[in-house]
Amino acid sequence: MSSETVPSAVANLDAHRFRRACARFATGVAIVTILDGDGAPHGMTVNSFTSVSLHPPLFLVCIDHRASIYPNFRKGRSLAINVLRAEQRDLSVRFARPGASRFHLTDWKAGVTGAPLLPGVLATLEGKISHTVEAGDHLIVLAEALNVTAGTGHPLAYFESKYHTLGGLP
Repeated sequence: MSSETVPSAVANLDAHRFRRACARFATGVAIVTILDGDGAPHGMTVNSFTSVSLHPPLFLVCIDHRASIYPNFRKGRSLAINVLRAEQRDLSVRFARPGASRFHLTDWKAGVTGAPLLPGVLATLEGKISHTVEAGDHLIVLAEALNVTAGTGHPLAYFESKYHTLGGLP
């Protein structure tokens, strides 16, 4: 490892170039869900979700400060990650749109933590929020997994700012 200092030009890195480079990393697509203080469901499409640890089972998700549901993650105690199937692109698009009525016409059930679970998804991870960390323009939410499910099928993927599928599906 080098102990050389980072060039000052890095501090002026163009946001568009940074976003384009990050878009070259293929990710899965999920919907993070949470209840507000009144018990109403909220959710949004994310691709910034990852497992962190097996012992204890931890995962994280990153929430933009500008997201309408951001305040719920500052106050909430549990959340769920709903990993989408290749056939659920429309659901991803609905939950990616701005606004608070994303659950309009969307079935859901409360998981063991109370967090909203969406039907027919590829996998769910329910967790108790253990830590939050402010990082730039996002909040990193670290959660301990309390209940998970895993189904079969092909995932919805995101690469170069476009939806894709794996496994030969259209």
